Amino acid sequence: MKKAACIIYFLFISFLTFAQTYQPPTDTKVVAKLSQWGDKKFGLFMHWGIYSIPGIVESWSINSEDASWIPRDSTRNYEEYKKWYFDLNKQFNPVKFDPTIWASYAKKAGMQYVVFTTKHHDGFAMFDTKQGEYKVTNAAVPFSSNPKANIVKEVFSAFRNEGFMIGAYFSKPDWHSEYYWWPRYATPDRNNNYDIRLHPQRWRQFKQYTYNQIEELMSDYGSVDILWLDGGWVRPKATVNEEVLSWGAPIPAWDQDIDMPSIAKMARAKQPGLIMVDRTVHGEYENYQTPEQKIPEKPLNYPWETCMTMGDAWGYVPNDNYKSTNTLIHLLVDIVAKGGNFLLDVGPKPDGTFPDVVLQRLTEIGQWMDINKEAIYATEPIAPYKTANVCFTKSKNESSYALYLIDEKAELAPTILLKSVPKMPKRISLLGVKSVLKWKRVGNDLEIVLPKDAKGLKDALVFKME
Repeated sequence: MKKAACIIYFLFISFLTFAQTYQPPTDTKVVAKLSQWGDKKFGLFMHWGIYSIPGIVESWSINSEDASWIPRDSTRNYEEYKKWYFDLNKQFNPVKFDPTIWASYAKKAGMQYVVFTTKHHDGFAMFDTKQGEYKVTNAAVPFSSNPKANIVKEVFSAFRNEGFMIGAYFSKPDWHSEYYWWPRYATPDRNNNYDIRLHPQRWRQFKQYTYNQIEELMSDYGSVDILWLDGGWVRPKATVNEEVLSWGAPIPAWDQDIDMPSIAKMARAKQPGLIMVDRTVHGEYENYQTPEQKIPEKPLNYPWETCMTMGDAWGYVPNDNYKSTNTLIHLLVDIVAKGGNFLLDVGPKPDGTFPDVVLQRLTEIGQWMDINKEAIYATEPIAPYKTANVCFTKSKNESSYALYLIDEKAELAPTILLKSVPKMPKRISLLGVKSVLKWKRVGNDLEIVLPKDAKGLKDALVFKME
């Protein structure tokens, strides 16, 4: 219990600290795009790379930190394991890759923006970078001869054609780069493995390498709306705070500053209005926060997005434990009722397809969204936000919605109670049915008799209150 209490306290302090240090953007184009993104509410996140071939945790197994969530083949010594992992590029051949199918299913699900991993910590570029040879278009990669080999270009184009906002995930650390993990030394943890104070030129080379790769993404891949930067330990040392210390990773004695002002200036010159997400580095270049695998208890007073996996893993893992459609819809409703966006992650298979269960979940979420999307898109939180199993949202035309979360294991009662509604309505309708509702006020609550044609509705009932 003490441990749980400490965790809750720490999360509270973390959110409070961020609220105090959040810097709203001043660029009017960024402000406008951030508002546009905030209305989208639901996005698709994808982790895909060489780690999908054996179906293991993305990148982290080549990091020699000892943690239960970093599984590694104990029959190989560390250097042998790293070589095996890095050589997985020679097996990458997703012959069924067709991002138009991904985009089609995501659109049917009601998603409106995408964030795709252009490069994870292992350094394998899913685009045709000119800064090195560890990339999907290198001749050593079987897929390099495929017309769709420049995967990032294909993904961005397919989703852009479906009207999605485009987000580029990019890892600041690069464990394959000799300018980050210098082969001269061992690689004991996630940080760069040499003293930057003693070798400033090598770090300058890494900064230039990083700048150049981001410049390629901002220049050669069409319009990009979000630059989503991961690897928050690569940061100015002065910004290290209690949140960073809680990760339990070693903190080097030197700065790992990659010069975000220069990157942002260049990126926004190429992509005016670009949303910058230098996640966990609170300040000017974190235009919205990204709680990972969790939802805040209450609405936050700044833009935010929960990023969460559909299964247990970020990338593809065979026999993953996927959340039910009911759970996913409830998560979406809870997040939106608190003013956030939901970035739902899936991992494509090695052949370039989504697992069947992912397609099923996206289809079923889409069926619910087709009926109830007006209570999700372009809405705002309204007190009391959530009471028991009822969440509330408000549209910009002042209609409010009560979203009644249905327990997938319980039978829906013929009469339900909406507690503590924000404002007593004059009219109430149930989205998805044509019947006129019978309802009455009971104190500050509403008692509603469900019509017979409501029995076909699943996961969450949405009452429009006018």
